[in-house]
Amino acid sequence: MTAQEAGSVRTAAPRRPGSGQLPVVGVVAVGGGLGALARYAAAQGWPTAQGGFPWTTFWVNVVGCAVIGVFLVLITEVLTAHRLVRPFFGTGVLGGFTTFSTYAVDLQRLFDAGHARTALAYLAATPCAALTAVWLAATATRRVLLRRPR
Repeated sequence: MTAQEAGSVRTAAPRRPGSGQLPVVGVVAVGGGLGALARYAAAQGWPTAQGGFPWTTFWVNVVGCAVIGVFLVLITEVLTAHRLVRPFFGTGVLGGFTTFSTYAVDLQRLFDAGHARTALAYLAATPCAALTAVWLAATATRRVLLRRPR
């Protein structure tokens, strides 16, 4: 097949500038940076004592999950949002703010320092609280904004 023949086989229209993944990657990167800055500020404002329960990371993750519960109900059930809002805020800001990688590092440090009970409590409490937070926030948002009585 010649180059000319290959060109005649194309059926898709050429992409419009800005319709690809570059804008999505850009807003995720900017949002992630903002979320990470907010998380860093929280860690600096409320440092965890050596061997203590990592409350700051715990609450960052729980609050971030609650916000994602509210946000997803808003943009999927209540509002019509621009196509870049979800990647910017949901993936970027909240992905940068919540920190399950720090959760894993905190666990390792607690185990290494001989604080197994604290580590096990943290291991169980974080995912339970995070999942509960997202569910409660989404449910409450639906009830308030969509006025769905139970």
